[in-house]
Amino acid sequence: MEIANYKKRIVDDKIERYLKLFGAISIKGPKYCGKTWAARFHSQSEILLHKATGELDNNVELAKIQPNLILEGKKPRLIDEWQEATNLWDEIRIDVDKSGLKGQYILTGSSTPKRSGIMHSGAGRFGKIYLRTMSLYESGDSSGMVSLKDICSKKFINVMTGEVDLKHLAGLIIRGGWPANIGYLPKDSSDAINEYIKIIVDDDISRLDNKKKDKHKIYLLLKSLARNESTTVSNTTLKNDIKEYENEDIDIDSIASYLNDLDRLYLLDNDEPYSLNVRSSIRVKQREKRHFIDPSITCSLLNIKSEDKLINDLETFGFLFEALVERDLKIYADSFNAKCYHYQDYKNREIDSIIELEDGTWIAIEVKLGANKIEEASKKLIEIKEDILKNGGKIPSVLCVICATTSQAYLRKDGVYVFPITALKP
Repeated sequence: MEIANYKKRIVDDKIERYLKLFGAISIKGPKYCGKTWAARFHSQSEILLHKATGELDNNVELAKIQPNLILEGKKPRLIDEWQEATNLWDEIRIDVDKSGLKGQYILTGSSTPKRSGIMHSGAGRFGKIYLRTMSLYESGDSSGMVSLKDICSKKFINVMTGEVDLKHLAGLIIRGGWPANIGYLPKDSSDAINEYIKIIVDDDISRLDNKKKDKHKIYLLLKSLARNESTTVSNTTLKNDIKEYENEDIDIDSIASYLNDLDRLYLLDNDEPYSLNVRSSIRVKQREKRHFIDPSITCSLLNIKSEDKLINDLETFGFLFEALVERDLKIYADSFNAKCYHYQDYKNREIDSIIELEDGTWIAIEVKLGANKIEEASKKLIEIKEDILKNGGKIPSVLCVICATTSQAYLRKDGVYVFPITALKP
């Protein structure tokens, strides 16, 4: 469909490919990340489903009573927020089986539906795609002079990428990758995300299972997650953090339940731990690294509305820069079917980000705010690589440092590749 001012997304190519492979595709991701716009760009007709406050929208009611009417229209047909009428999943599966045609439906959803009302997984009929917020390359804030796919293939280029304004970078973190906020000033974007969070807490979480939730405690948990962005803290640590900073108690079961709710709404995007080859004697920790879907959420929860406030707190700036980088790495890696992880072993050594390719090879990436940390990060990567080799594990094929303030992409004499995130593309 024709969409004015549509900004191309990296996932567009995957959507087109999946429409040729499957009878239907499902695009999931948080509200406001551009799912409907992306799906509309690839559709020929559409119908929108949503729940109005206090009552079912007419389209939702129609979907439950006479679903065949919802499916009528030029194909591919977009069904937005399909999870409001979960019976549509099986109706679409049946229709796809009958026709045998590919690319018939595009479903979008902002929450993980409960299995009730769904009889079949849709295996072989549905292709599933995850859409995050925009990367710097998609929003036009990365030059794209360096390709992540090329790096993974050991294709390095030495190139001047230009000076990086730290204040501008701070503004990009505060603004985030929400398509509708791309032209906003940091403060305006922060205000918009603040309202977004309010709607999530006041409405969306309760509607997941139609149960009353303690909104105040959800806010306490959100703020604790923000204080612990880009760390591997446990649920118990979150509980203790809330007690320390807010002087309030929240039980472990409630924390687990609310984290599950936030995950179902795609507000969390944690990094799974990377396990080395089973032959390795190195023991690795199995905790996820905690991330919101976009670093702007952390900024809003911590009341960081200006670039200066972030620059004046370099420790927080470092964690949020790491979150920004790892958001973009996931988006880029997904375009060539690679997966992102983090590494932490019982010698208290960490690798900020790991990208594993389809053939099992992997690259190790350290993320640093200042160029004065490049030497230290490079030495650490080399030491970990040598120790993994010594202990019988599979070593990384490439070592990288992503630095906020470097003005060039270059291969060091020790074999470590250095580049800025503002020059990266898939």
